[in-house]
Amino acid sequence: MIRQALKMKLKPGYEAEYKKRHDQIWPELRKFLSDSGIYDYSIFLDEETLTLFAVMKLIDNNIANDVPNHPINRKWWNYMSDIMEYKTDNTPVAIPLKEVFHMD
Repeated sequence: MIRQALKMKLKPGYEAEYKKRHDQIWPELRKFLSDSGIYDYSIFLDEETLTLFAVMKLIDNNIANDVPNHPINRKWWNYMSDIMEYKTDNTPVAIPLKEVFHMD
């Protein structure tokens, strides 16, 4: 099992919309992420800074590196681009975080 975390940034005023969209996440996207080996996936929002913290677990033989190029994932990113900080290639600004402590 592998743990990964990253941070992203929400645009001001879109907190409720971000939550709504994730509450209604597309079943085909959920299945694709799961089939890619991603599970126990959570996203937290720091309401002061609008920083999103994503934490996920991956099975050892995952194919998560293929996720960014998959059509359903690209469609989701296009859908989210109006409410998050994005790069010029229409991908979210996502900064990997270094794990410095873990406790089971």
